[in-house]
Amino acid sequence: MTPLFTTLVVAAAFVVPLFFVIGLYNALVQLRNRYKNAFAQIDVQLKRRYDLIPNLVETVKSFMQHERETLEAVIAARNAATSAREHASPADGGSMQSLASADSGLGGALGRLFALSENYPELRSNQNMLQLQEELTSTESKVAFARQAYNDSVMHFNNKLEMFPSNLIAGFFRFVPATAFEVSDDAERASVAVKF
Repeated sequence: MTPLFTTLVVAAAFVVPLFFVIGLYNALVQLRNRYKNAFAQIDVQLKRRYDLIPNLVETVKSFMQHERETLEAVIAARNAATSAREHASPADGGSMQSLASADSGLGGALGRLFALSENYPELRSNQNMLQLQEELTSTESKVAFARQAYNDSVMHFNNKLEMFPSNLIAGFFRFVPATAFEVSDDAERASVAVKF
């Protein structure tokens, strides 16, 4: 064996595993960034929903003056959901659970509001209300899609995190599993019915 050949073999023995480790690390970073971006998309859609709610409440308020409790419950649920959204982190299971719970509370409050609105025919035919209904329905679909995309990204990241040999690299660089967006109560799984 020539010294050059020996040097190349030794160098390859160090370089190939190094590139392998770098590739696995970069794949983990890419998947982590993908689920964080997917969470940001949920955030965008939730903010849009929360921004629509004050307009909805103002439109409904003039028609449903004696339903103050329901309107206040919607506002309180919106504020709680907004606060949970601002503090949610995909790497923190507790904050994700708080976000899911607050979001479900908001859905329930909106459901009660929509149920009460059935008693007000003028409200159901109001142009602002019809437009808000359409925007809210569209936003609900976008929220559901964003949640699905986020959970898919979390699954891909967590799979890579747990599979050999990337689990060794993940453990060494202290990657932590992401938390999926889930609701804990079956009643909360139902979508908000938006009917007027």
